[in-house]
Amino acid sequence: MIIAVDGPTASGKGTIAKALAAHFGLPHLDTGLLYRAVGRQVFLDGGDPDDAGDALAGCTFPDSLLADPALRSEETGGFASRVSIHPAVREALFTRQRAFADQDGGAVLDGRDIGTVIAPDAQVKLFVVASVEARAERRWKELRGRGDDITLEHVIEMIERRDARDQGRSDAPLKPALDAVMIDTTVLDRDAAIAAAIEATERAADDSGHQD
Repeated sequence: MIIAVDGPTASGKGTIAKALAAHFGLPHLDTGLLYRAVGRQVFLDGGDPDDAGDALAGCTFPDSLLADPALRSEETGGFASRVSIHPAVREALFTRQRAFADQDGGAVLDGRDIGTVIAPDAQVKLFVVASVEARAERRWKELRGRGDDITLEHVIEMIERRDARDQGRSDAPLKPALDAVMIDTTVLDRDAAIAAAIEATERAADDSGHQD
């Protein structure tokens, strides 16, 4: 069973995807981490994430970079959003993501184009959303917890910019698949969001005729 979990930044899709992987005993891939690694590599190379050539060169990042804590920073998240607009970057990472989805037994992948581009044949497609204000407050608390000195207003601004880039890019824009189940986590806590996702997944799997 392939489970695709898409949605904008700080919507809770990563938390939900990890929980689904644990619940159903499936491997999990945070595809956004791949784009963050590309963005981070471009930064380390002194390149320009808005330049298609520099962004493509960043795709040669070493696997060890995926463990770099800097990948979780807002700065790197911005770089990831910028490199992801380049079709050549998305093509370079497509094979890696598709191979993960196609492994025996299935997998859970979360990102922004899993249900529409990477695994349009997924038996279960979830699209996780939340208001900008709710997402910004979650990310702000996370960043403050790490010791980052940042205002909530600045986080709101960054999230709005990322949303505009992700939704407005010509190649694989952020949008729900036609058959995706929408989950709004605006007023849900972690446990309630996970419970809603598990219920939606089981229902979608039953509807697709998937048998465990």
